[in-house]
Amino acid sequence: MSGIIPEIEAAAAEMAEWRHDIHAHPEMAFEEVRTSEKVAGLLREFDIEVHRGLATTGVVGVLSNGDGPAIGLRADMDALPIEELTNLPYRSTHAGKMHACGHDGHTTMLLGAARHLSENKNFKGTVYFIFQPAEENEGGARVMVEEGLFDQFPMESVYGMHNWPGMPVGTFAIKPGPMMAAFDTFEAVVEGRGAHGAMPHLSRDPVVAAVGVVNGWQSIISRNLDPQDAAVISVTQLDAGDAWNVIPDRVRLRGTIRTFEEEVRDTVWTRMQELGTSISEGYGTTISLERHYRYPAVINAAAETEHAIEAASLVVGANNVDLMPTPSMAAEDFAYMMNASQGCYIWIGNGPGEGGCLLHNAHYDFNDEALSIGASYWVRLVESRLAP
Repeated sequence: MSGIIPEIEAAAAEMAEWRHDIHAHPEMAFEEVRTSEKVAGLLREFDIEVHRGLATTGVVGVLSNGDGPAIGLRADMDALPIEELTNLPYRSTHAGKMHACGHDGHTTMLLGAARHLSENKNFKGTVYFIFQPAEENEGGARVMVEEGLFDQFPMESVYGMHNWPGMPVGTFAIKPGPMMAAFDTFEAVVEGRGAHGAMPHLSRDPVVAAVGVVNGWQSIISRNLDPQDAAVISVTQLDAGDAWNVIPDRVRLRGTIRTFEEEVRDTVWTRMQELGTSISEGYGTTISLERHYRYPAVINAAAETEHAIEAASLVVGANNVDLMPTPSMAAEDFAYMMNASQGCYIWIGNGPGEGGCLLHNAHYDFNDEALSIGASYWVRLVESRLAP
């Protein structure tokens, strides 16, 4: 691919070795001790200033070349609690843990870019290489921000990237505005009165009430929101009873809400409370609900998106940059960094998604062919954003 930087392409095999080593030693949220040691060690080899300790295992590399603006480039490092089912020679050596989302590739691409930028310095200003722990559910980006990431390392903008199975290698996707959804979780407890399963008339059956609540919530999307407003309500856990012949006293529901707009986010929760209460009361039961705010929506800033489009086009050609991808209802805690600074998030193609190659799948593997492309993108972004 002509747009890949030759020196980075020549180092593709070495970058793959870095990734395979990280892949073989996956570490969970805030436990990325070995991974952060490897990252910090390589950055020092590249003659890049290293700072450690934010969010426990976070690493920030600082590379300056004269006076100028400062920007941040972020990669995530943590793995998932999944037992790997591949037969790769570098498969996970840690039972029940796996790099099933490509964070090993994200870390490697940023390391490859860091080395090239340190060796060439074709920019004017400062680059912060942010290696973040705990993206998967635990909000490592939020913790880094709360512990002073942007106070210690002031930057004008921050950029993130994620691999995307189903998009061909050698392509990118990006758009201004929403890219990924806000993420909330909820828990509801429906309480009634238990009874013998053969005598339901003596109960106030919370199971029937809970089923009614779940069905009622599904009408919120179709009847309370503008059809152009995207949202998801998924009940993913229903816990009730212990015996075949006993109607339980209570049922616990858990699940997730995904939205893009704050007004929609609030509307969905308000209607969940209202419908939950009224439906439960109709069955002679009661309901208590709790919502837990998790990640904000990933909303790309217009100017930063233009910079990213320019850089991606330099690497793969404008025809291979999708400017109107459908936003994903998945979530990303990089949104916390974007809320603290203007930012932009781009997807890089990881190849076909068939055969179990989807994210969070026990058969998934990051595509090494994308390493040089992603590293070249980071370099071109810095060189165009911080042009001498």
